[in-house]
Amino acid sequence: MNQLFSPDFRRSGLLWGMLLLVLLTICSMFIGTRAISPATTWQALVHFDPRNSEHLLVHYLRVPRTLLGLVVGVALGAAGAVMQALTRNPLADPGLLGVNAGATLASVMAIAFLGLSDINQYIWFALGGAALTGGAVCALGGLRGNNPVRMVLAGAALSIVMLALTQLITVNSDEAVFDQFRHWVVGSLQGRGYVVLLPVSLLVLTGVVLALILATALDTLALGLDLGKSLGVNPLRIWLLAALSIVLLAGSATAAAGPIGFIGLTAPHFARAFSGADHRWLLPWAMLISAILVMAADTLGRLVGYPGEVSVGIMVALLGGPVFIWLVRRWKRVQA
Repeated sequence: MNQLFSPDFRRSGLLWGMLLLVLLTICSMFIGTRAISPATTWQALVHFDPRNSEHLLVHYLRVPRTLLGLVVGVALGAAGAVMQALTRNPLADPGLLGVNAGATLASVMAIAFLGLSDINQYIWFALGGAALTGGAVCALGGLRGNNPVRMVLAGAALSIVMLALTQLITVNSDEAVFDQFRHWVVGSLQGRGYVVLLPVSLLVLTGVVLALILATALDTLALGLDLGKSLGVNPLRIWLLAALSIVLLAGSATAAAGPIGFIGLTAPHFARAFSGADHRWLLPWAMLISAILVMAADTLGRLVGYPGEVSVGIMVALLGGPVFIWLVRRWKRVQA
């Protein structure tokens, strides 16, 4: 076995990565748009006083925001790894199943037509839109699992239609609707409390468990459908379960924080450099790296934009754009 991908290397790398993630988590709780001393922040974490306004800010804003960043990062990394395995396309992204577009359209409809202004209300519409769109893409792309390209094209086509409808609704709505939607669509963790964190965490946990169960089957399908069938893999069942996992993971993350691009695309590629192609290792590595990227981008956004902040979706796009270009160029060289 290649020494780089030995079990000891993979385990030690995960431990070091977790240590880095813990440090970023601490930084996220101690850094914000409002200056609060480290001593006060520490007291708010260990000896919470509900009469102290700064303690309230740390307890009800910074802590759930940090935890949600971890959950969203884990979800996007796992969804990206499963999506790339499912389509056998190194440039595949969870958004290719129409999840982001479905969540976006459902959110703007809930805001514009139902007058919902709280993320805790329209998050459920976003999640439902993601699930319905994912199911529609599977139906249009074929459920037999023998044509990944057809699935990707169906997702891209449906995404274009839904994003066009989203723009149509937004342009013809009043300023309040546009302003509310604007804060969600850029991808942000700001203002998300425990009411959002708890249900999203349960849905992401379900999706992660399902993805880990499918790890061996995804390795088998990567060898090709014919060989996979000969080894006892049922492509239809794997496609359905993997699509469900992607909808739960990416749908929950998008519903909670808005569409955050590039993370689901780039994290699995970074993970393969440390884990190899074995999904039993690739999935944990992708989830860890994705969580690190989300936490780093969110914390950096607060430092760059101080005393305001730059949303995590914008920071990820600024950092992930060059990486995406590099991946495309590298893929073209491999295909040449």
